[in-house]
Amino acid sequence: MSEADADTEPTESAAGRTEVWIEKYRPELLEDIKGHENIVPRLKRYVETDDLPNLMFAGPAGTGKTTAAVAIARELYDDDWRDNFLELNASDERGIDVVRDRIKNFARASFGGYDHRIIFLDEADALTSDAQSALRRTMEQFSHNTRFILSCNYSSQIIDPIQSRCAVFRFTELSDEAIEAQVREIAAEEGIETTDDGVEALVYAAAGDMRKAINGLQAAAVMGETVDEETVFTITATAHPEEVEAMVERAVAGDFTAARAGLEDLLTERGLAGGDVIDQLHRSAWEFDLEEKATVRLLERLGEVDYRITEGANERLQLEAMLASLALESGSESE
Repeated sequence: MSEADADTEPTESAAGRTEVWIEKYRPELLEDIKGHENIVPRLKRYVETDDLPNLMFAGPAGTGKTTAAVAIARELYDDDWRDNFLELNASDERGIDVVRDRIKNFARASFGGYDHRIIFLDEADALTSDAQSALRRTMEQFSHNTRFILSCNYSSQIIDPIQSRCAVFRFTELSDEAIEAQVREIAAEEGIETTDDGVEALVYAAAGDMRKAINGLQAAAVMGETVDEETVFTITATAHPEEVEAMVERAVAGDFTAARAGLEDLLTERGLAGGDVIDQLHRSAWEFDLEEKATVRLLERLGEVDYRITEGANERLQLEAMLASLALESGSESE
């Protein structure tokens, strides 16, 4: 279980206070983490032998990196884990002063009965190069009593001297089966009625992100008695796969006007952002009923559009240009 990007409405618990399900159902022990059968046993071995190296967890959001770090601290320190575990978010605290001050002060502080403490640096790939260099020196200076766990989306953004000091674990997107099992388990625990297509929609919208799936379930549960497909797609601002496929098929068939109308519906009626459309197109491209050559052209155009939008280009204009390009290529081939 894990981290995610989606926000959700809090619900009232039986005690009358609000609870966020991603925290309520966050695994406390390594053995409770789902979907990483190749990683969890290795981490458990470190804990059992009390021989923890510096660690680096790399992978997409919502795949369990923070959960694994906290679970390690809980198992090593039991009730004292909060006193021996410092969590910093590098995307909020990017400067070299954070490395020099907060990390060093924590590493120098006295602590009772344990060989080392843990510093967890989330989103470490957001650290500046100067901060990473300072962090490397700090890791060396306090190697006798401090262990570092670094979490990042892209390990390539971490300088080599830091990577070489860590055991690297790559967290991949969670399987559909792992997400479905967790969603059904939480729904049963909360007494929520779900339809099969509703669960399938949650799994599709999550795209390997456990926290996004749980947030979507909680938000959908607030909307009505039954969590079904339509509710999930509305709550998560996700288009039906069939709608996205139909838009692309019209463009490939040369009908730009109809394809553009489909795009307009996704952006205005369903409220998707351009990035959302690109993400759905990218992960569904090979599932569309298109010839291989058309799929390759689509992926090529998606790469161009994604780059241009990232550089600040207009989303709608770029997506329309992509559809126009697919339509024009179709017309030139038929001549």
